[in-house]
Amino acid sequence: MDIKITRAAALKEKPDSSTLVFGQSFTDHMFIADYDAGQGWHDARIVPYGPLQMDPAAKVLHYAQEIFEGLKAYRTASGAIQLFRPMDNVRRMNQSCERMALPQVPEDLALAGITELVRLEQDWVPHEEGTSLYIRPFVIGVDPALGVHSSHHCQYIVIVCPVGAYYPEGLAPTKIYVEQRDVRAVRGGTGMAKTGGNYAASLRAGTIAEERGYTQVLWLDGVERKYIEEVGAMNVMFKVAGKILTPDLNGSVLDGITRRSCIQLLKDWGYEVEERRITAEELFQAAKSGAMEEAWGTGTAAVVSPIGELAEGDEKVIINNNKIGEITQKLYDELTGIQWGRVADPHDWIVKL
Repeated sequence: MDIKITRAAALKEKPDSSTLVFGQSFTDHMFIADYDAGQGWHDARIVPYGPLQMDPAAKVLHYAQEIFEGLKAYRTASGAIQLFRPMDNVRRMNQSCERMALPQVPEDLALAGITELVRLEQDWVPHEEGTSLYIRPFVIGVDPALGVHSSHHCQYIVIVCPVGAYYPEGLAPTKIYVEQRDVRAVRGGTGMAKTGGNYAASLRAGTIAEERGYTQVLWLDGVERKYIEEVGAMNVMFKVAGKILTPDLNGSVLDGITRRSCIQLLKDWGYEVEERRITAEELFQAAKSGAMEEAWGTGTAAVVSPIGELAEGDEKVIINNNKIGEITQKLYDELTGIQWGRVADPHDWIVKL
């Protein structure tokens, strides 16, 4: 599918890389493709960034029929631009589309929407260490009609924004609170899909945890309320007695791209990785006995986020003396090294533009 490009009449002033805030400064253009039942995807275009024209009755506004993805473009020391595992994001996006009754986007079109927009906006990819261009592809149902039915008219859109270093002052361990009341997702629900409703359901608990001085919420399963699932907007891993533990993909846990990458690297380094159900009680007992050696979250924005304190109710445990662990640091260094082209890519994860 050809992509028509309409350039912005006036270009924005680019923000100072030292003051970048995540998700605040968007580039000059965006990618859009339309879908109509019986016709398929059509009219792929790059247009000036601006408000979307949408009917007030659009399905996405009333029934949350939408999905999204998140990935980054990185500038290497030589000035080249590269993406990290973009096809994994495209394929996960289509899995989310299937779950939310949205039309899947052909892989070549989905990837072209990302790569061609980044190529056009390449001057927005910052040069400073730790900075990158965040890429947000999403699909929305736009049928202008009320009633709980899947959409016959949809849009695939990509927007991008430069972002600063996630840890400008270093990887400081976070404090995590085990949520006991709210549930993020259940098996058979939409937990495995990257859809906005999952994140909206997390806002209340996240706000309360923040008020109590905690950075993130550790979610429990929605049935037995004892097995851990995700931490905030990230997957989570624990090093216990030399072994790496992480919740299995049971249908309510997101199949994180960074999670996959960490598991592969850990196996490359000879670590045993167990993907299974893990109770909060098991983690607290491991921390109290000293068997808990490290804990960290994994995700696109932070890559890895060390966990220094875990709390549930009035019970608190400190992990690794509230310091980043050796494996957490090694994963961060290896993944960011691959992403910014400082370290060899052993698994062909990088796509160069």
